[in-house]
Amino acid sequence: MAYEKRQQNKQTSQAYKPKRGALKPLMTEESKQKATIHELSYDFGCRMTRLYQYLTEDADYKEFIMSKQIYRSGTSVGANVRESKHAQSDADFLSKMSIASKEADETDYWLNMLHDNGYINDEQFLSLNNDCQRVIRVLISIVKTCSQKAKK
Repeated sequence: MAYEKRQQNKQTSQAYKPKRGALKPLMTEESKQKATIHELSYDFGCRMTRLYQYLTEDADYKEFIMSKQIYRSGTSVGANVRESKHAQSDADFLSKMSIASKEADETDYWLNMLHDNGYINDEQFLSLNNDCQRVIRVLISIVKTCSQKAKK
């Protein structure tokens, strides 16, 4: 009897589960070309959050391990870029940007794993991969420039 009551309560709570808020539009391809690393990494983090929601809630085949990894690394990129705005020194700024670069590279790894194991299709992969590669290129450029300035 207690089991049946728990099951009924579970079904009732799921039936009345409130929907999450409306999603804000993401950046257009045109706006990405003019965006700062702060804007790009935030937009990318939003895309990783939506990918996580898709993989764990909406996809036909639910995936919980790799999706959590890509969520963590993908949102960490923007968090480290944001921290760099308030760096205490040039070395601290370089450190935050280097960490963001490493997190972006890890995100690329998980993105490829999800694609190669059939959790995301070619179209989804290409779109996400293009954004990931753009973020990586910008971060590498920033890290290179800062490293060269630090040596002078």
